[in-house]
Amino acid sequence: MDLPSGDEKKAKVEYTAQAKSQIVNGEVKMRIGDRSFTAATTFDTAEVFFVDINAIEFADYVITVRTDDGDYVFSRMGQWAQPFYDELCAAYNKLVMRAFFVSGKPVITANGDYRFAEHTAVSGKASVAVYENCVVVTPPNINARRIPLCFATGMDKGAHELTLKLSSGEAYTLSKLGYDTSILSETIENNIRALREKTLAALKEFDLTLSTVQASKLANMIPEGVAAPIGQLASVAPSFVAAVEKKMAKTRAAESYDVFKEMCDPAKIWVGFKKNDAPPAEDPEGKEGAEQDPYVFWMIAPSPDGKHAAVEFAVENTATFVYRIDGDLSKWATLLNRALEAIGFRREVIRLTDEELLKPDYADYYMAAKRTPSLQFIRANFVGRVIHSSPEAWKRKLKEIWGG
Repeated sequence: MDLPSGDEKKAKVEYTAQAKSQIVNGEVKMRIGDRSFTAATTFDTAEVFFVDINAIEFADYVITVRTDDGDYVFSRMGQWAQPFYDELCAAYNKLVMRAFFVSGKPVITANGDYRFAEHTAVSGKASVAVYENCVVVTPPNINARRIPLCFATGMDKGAHELTLKLSSGEAYTLSKLGYDTSILSETIENNIRALREKTLAALKEFDLTLSTVQASKLANMIPEGVAAPIGQLASVAPSFVAAVEKKMAKTRAAESYDVFKEMCDPAKIWVGFKKNDAPPAEDPEGKEGAEQDPYVFWMIAPSPDGKHAAVEFAVENTATFVYRIDGDLSKWATLLNRALEAIGFRREVIRLTDEELLKPDYADYYMAAKRTPSLQFIRANFVGRVIHSSPEAWKRKLKEIWGG
């Protein structure tokens, strides 16, 4: 059988293989789509959704697709095995990139080995792409990662590898990149500097009275979208805290903030903000966008006993999310920062139940959660929501959860 020509590759190629799985066995015809691939015999058809795939492996002309529901093994494809594997991996990782909310074109791409030190260690071979605000590593399995540069605290460079360290304690090592090693590290360093400059500009715009030293210290503490304790922020720039409180007083979270200050030490409340990049809501009276808050604020308030934390967003303020923290607020808040940035501050992901996350509407979120350890940790510690039915009922229910 000849390899597909250029014109054939543009069309949807139908592949033939011998299959072994729980659903289809024997000779199958296979087609690859945008979110799944199908394998069909004369009487049985299996549709394998990419969201359920944990690994795609290729060895000795045999392709094994490992999913949540079991393995699919395809053999006897001859020279078509490599094209099928390549197309399947490309379609699979395209959806992974969507789940990581990555946009734009990469500055540089390369191929090499990866080694991640998170709560567990993983390693392998993968494609690497550097974007404006992140590095994306995409092996054909569940180890794909989006590494945000705003959390970078250091980078170790060797002759043939580099290690990027984050404030959340994770370390990501890339090696065997060949001549791309130096170019990759230089690009990452340039992008980190550009992000810091962007943060500095945003801080000075937010508080016009900041000195150069104050703005520089704040930029290291709160890259755009990252929260930090009010007490620490005030120790650097009291005027900045005053600006935050003044602007937050005009948001939907103003009342909650006042209550939090009554219920816990105000200095221990974490506050984060970022520019509101969401498109304006459509005005029901016309076609133009309705007015929206220029900034998105959010808070973390610890319970007095240090066992729980309340998370509040100053947009669509309908509920407060409550989590277990078991005393180490700083570690927990750092991981929450990491998780929220990874999902583009899409708040529902951090409180959806496992059953809800499996629904087709949340497929992208499910893929992101499977590949973001910090998000897995935050979701595992979710306790519940406190609805803003009335100020008194909200405060009473929050006290009950904090005490229970």
